Amino acid sequence: MSATLSPAPAFLRTVTAMTETALTVHQTARPHGFPTPGHFAFVESALPEPAPGTALVENLYWSVDPYHREMMDGDFALHAPLEGRAIGRVVDSRDPALRAGEIVFHRQGWRTHSVVTPEEARAVPRFDGVPLSAHLSILGGTGLTAYVGLTRIAELREGQDVFVSGAAGGVGTAAGRLARLMGAGRLVGSAGTAAKAAYLTEHVGYDEAFDYHTGPTAELLAKAAPDGIDLYLDNVGGEPLEAAISSLREYGRIVRIGTIAQYNSTGTPYTLRNLPDIVEKSLRMEGFHVRDYRDVQEELYEFVVPHLQSERIGLDETVVDGFGSIVDAFLGMLRGENRGKIIVRATEAASDALGG
Repeated sequence: MSATLSPAPAFLRTVTAMTETALTVHQTARPHGFPTPGHFAFVESALPEPAPGTALVENLYWSVDPYHREMMDGDFALHAPLEGRAIGRVVDSRDPALRAGEIVFHRQGWRTHSVVTPEEARAVPRFDGVPLSAHLSILGGTGLTAYVGLTRIAELREGQDVFVSGAAGGVGTAAGRLARLMGAGRLVGSAGTAAKAAYLTEHVGYDEAFDYHTGPTAELLAKAAPDGIDLYLDNVGGEPLEAAISSLREYGRIVRIGTIAQYNSTGTPYTLRNLPDIVEKSLRMEGFHVRDYRDVQEELYEFVVPHLQSERIGLDETVVDGFGSIVDAFLGMLRGENRGKIIVRATEAASDALGG
């Protein structure tokens, strides 16, 4: 069967479950500013057949992440399947290292079916009482990013005060829950709505949270943390970063995770006006790629899984059903419509059958 390309908006109205065909999402143009459904297309093709040394995976869950927006500006090839984190079931294998029926994690996402090698996939451990979706949220790259930021980059110590921007997103909610488990002192977060700020204090464990639309971030942060902070996890950049630099105490640390506030900007980037404070207060600012810390994955499991099983912490996930909704889920995430990690699920029935 030859490939059939459909613009995303039209296709979302007609997509149906298929057994002999596969769907992939392609980027069709470079966005200038905020992307739209017109920058994507769903492509239908024959179900791929695995070659020797590979396996065919039917995908069950997909992750849409802020970094995808950065990659749309040049890292993603046009008219080619988009990459991304996914969890699926091996349905046809030509390699003994990948057994039929096994649940695996891989990065050949944004498609209903993926052909992977053993080097490109790893078995997903099953933990009693923990749904599969957790492996794309607090047990996946999202949680690992927060864990590495707190333990390896910031070296959080008990009693230290923490500020997290973008706190209602996937990394922000994971960082809040993990920092609380690690004995952080005052925990402050910023979010995009009053409802999200309330969720952070009522459910995630933040002591204070504010809607950054209600005033200058520096003033809001000073009110929420009048004695200053020791650590800032930066998911946003721009004005919150400037505010954090002013609020940090001597020898404070800044962990740079993302700059989502600038991903869709077409204007001049925000200029930080207090960079001399980094020298004057002996601050340290460091970024990192979570891919360089894959050896920490087992440590994350050991730390988090018991707390999930005891329900001391919960999952912060926004789950969207249907692969046909993946573009809408991605754009919604960029607009801040999610609470916690946003995940696309193949069908509710498929996940229920897997205990997810």
